[in-house]
Amino acid sequence: MAGIFKAYDIRGIYGTELTDEIAFKIGRAVATFLKPKTFVIGHDMRPHSIPVFEAMARGLTMQGVDVLNIGLASTPMSYYANGKLGADGSVIITASHNPGEWNGMKICRELAIPISGATGIADIERIVNEEDFDEPTATPGSISEYDIKPEYFEHIRSFAKIGKPIDVLIDYANGMGILEAGVFTDAMLNITPMYDELDGTFPNHEANPLALETLDAISAKLKEGDHAFGIAFDGDADRAGFLDENGDNVSMDIITALIAKSLLEKVPGASVFYDLRSSWAVKEVIEENGGTAMMSRVGHAFIKAQMREADAVFAGELSGHYYFRDNYYTESSALAAIYVANLLSETGKPLSELVKPIRRYFASGEINSEVADVEAVFVRLNEKFADARIFQLDGNSYEYSDWWFNVRSSNTEPLVRLNLEAKTPEQMEERRDEILALIRA
Repeated sequence: MAGIFKAYDIRGIYGTELTDEIAFKIGRAVATFLKPKTFVIGHDMRPHSIPVFEAMARGLTMQGVDVLNIGLASTPMSYYANGKLGADGSVIITASHNPGEWNGMKICRELAIPISGATGIADIERIVNEEDFDEPTATPGSISEYDIKPEYFEHIRSFAKIGKPIDVLIDYANGMGILEAGVFTDAMLNITPMYDELDGTFPNHEANPLALETLDAISAKLKEGDHAFGIAFDGDADRAGFLDENGDNVSMDIITALIAKSLLEKVPGASVFYDLRSSWAVKEVIEENGGTAMMSRVGHAFIKAQMREADAVFAGELSGHYYFRDNYYTESSALAAIYVANLLSETGKPLSELVKPIRRYFASGEINSEVADVEAVFVRLNEKFADARIFQLDGNSYEYSDWWFNVRSSNTEPLVRLNLEAKTPEQMEERRDEILALIRA
């Protein structure tokens, strides 16, 4: 059981690390910790997601909790169900982009507010380990089925402003994007599907658009020239990658800037968050379009909390999470796709042309380094770059007039992660190599 309780969710290999018995105990622990009356549960397409659901539901109902079973669902659907149905909490049973032998749980309290390590996962872990459950209730809770899809689809469709259908290629990666894309009507998108059979073994490729090699197949097909853009969903469809009509990857921070531009036309002057790894261009685009640009640390629990506090209309993360106030401050990859399609429809321009003016700088991408002594890395960097503007929102960020970089340590491994951007490709490469040498010294 050790090791399945992570910073943002619960995740492990099914049958050894995460068993039905542990799922049952987690159900009891969630009931003990949150004291919910009603609780939404959805699950992904992995074959063992149903036994995990059954075990967790048994634990919750034993404690008197009424379970609303939304069945097979994307992660965005589970968040929407939580808020829309006025539940006291929810869980989506999924291991996202992890290989098929993995499973897990993303847990929220009311209004789809996520529970992270600091706000409840550590408490749930302690309750499970110590078996410190509340007494079972004399009358167990009930389990009822609820299909949230029609309401979710209607809600997300209401944001579409697409004049005539746009030809789109979608790589579902055999995951929950197949359900998420039920939002799109024929009047919005003409979809050419790839890998559109639900299969929790992920037979074609890892369901992770951040791993650029997973985009090779969709990129090759886009190069044939028949589509306006491409979408690549991750395993539970709370993230999406986008490619232009030429098959070129559009980084997630550039998509954040595009969606912000579209949203700010509708909600002038609104606050928009971007994560600190994002290009300088994102802040610039938000401000150029009259918005208030706000930097956030990495991680959905932090971003959602900051959005609520600032009443921000939107946030985007470099990992492909797109958060909307209109979806209870949670992700909707379908809504992100609709905003991209809206812009193409409104401007009549191809995606490559829309992103061209936002590609102002040159980024390294996130580079991981395994290190023996994380603290020593920061000492070396602070000495070498003492003349930079240094701030500590998440790890250390170092800013100069023509380049910047951020170094963060992993929560779970002896890794540090570098993100760097500069005004020229030569400068980016030179600074990247210099800093990697310092990190790995």
